Amino acid sequence: MKFSAEQIAGLLHGTIEGDSSVEVNALAKIEEGIEGSLSFLGNSKYEEFIYSTRSSICIVNNTFSPSSDLPKSLTLVKVEDAYACFAKLLELYDSMTKEEPRIEQPSFVSDSAKVGENLFLGAYAYIGKNVIIGNDVAIYPNVTISNNVTIGDGTIIYPGATVYRDCIIGANCIIHAGAVIGADGFGFAPDANGEFKKIPQIGNVILEDNVDIGANSTIDRATMGSTLIRKGAKIDNLVQIGHNVEVGTNSAMAAQVGIAGSCKVGNNVMIGGQVGLAGHLKVGDRAMIAAQSGVPGDVKADTKVMGSPSFEIDDYKKSYIGFRRLPRILSRLQDLETKVKELTKDK
Repeated sequence: MKFSAEQIAGLLHGTIEGDSSVEVNALAKIEEGIEGSLSFLGNSKYEEFIYSTRSSICIVNNTFSPSSDLPKSLTLVKVEDAYACFAKLLELYDSMTKEEPRIEQPSFVSDSAKVGENLFLGAYAYIGKNVIIGNDVAIYPNVTISNNVTIGDGTIIYPGATVYRDCIIGANCIIHAGAVIGADGFGFAPDANGEFKKIPQIGNVILEDNVDIGANSTIDRATMGSTLIRKGAKIDNLVQIGHNVEVGTNSAMAAQVGIAGSCKVGNNVMIGGQVGLAGHLKVGDRAMIAAQSGVPGDVKADTKVMGSPSFEIDDYKKSYIGFRRLPRILSRLQDLETKVKELTKDK
């Protein structure tokens, strides 16, 4: 499908500099643009590429003023916020690629399941007993939805994901390929012989509305009650969330984060990649945890921590400077010891 610069400017409430009739049918990074593609410039670090790009249209901020001649084939669409407007176009493009409602075969839907309107169900998907699926849901091939699961309107579940029994998935959630929602929490107790006995995990997982779960991430069911991921939380790929964890509204965590059981993560928390949180701790609202940090205890609200074990980020940076200087400090100390020995050897 093609769009003209005039149509794009109208959609984004922007102004045009160049040929308003020029058309595009693809999106591209500005440095990789080709004829017929649409790009954007939102960061001045990439400005050099706008003078050589082959893109036909580029979205720029209203404040952009070229320092030299632009390609004659390039049309600009000027907007208030180029990045936000390009994201809006990406969302529009993504919506155009969605599957048409249908149920592919072979697939299985239990007679006791309740399915809403406009369902896309891919081949080899399994829908268990007493499942409730809302309207406009897309469930891709090889997805397993176990008994008594509820899925809200507009949710998308990509290939190979599994949702275990009794879990609740809110509206407009996205669960990426290979994710597992509701597997047993890691509950074992040693007996008198030192052998581990499994503790039944009888709770569930609740994802509230607008939650994103990355590919191959796992969220364990609660021992009792619910593991809870609140509205708007964003979970990256390869994240492990243990039993009875609570993740607050609009919190985000990058890949390979591991959260041990019964942690309470507040609202608007940001957690970098490969962070590990010990069990039963609390992370306050708006806290930020730097990548690869090991967190053994509570983190207060509105603080930034770093390191393993983690502590306040400014103190960490000062400590790290000292750590890097440690070889020189040790060398100077050895020199001082040698001089002291020389001064005192005849006394």
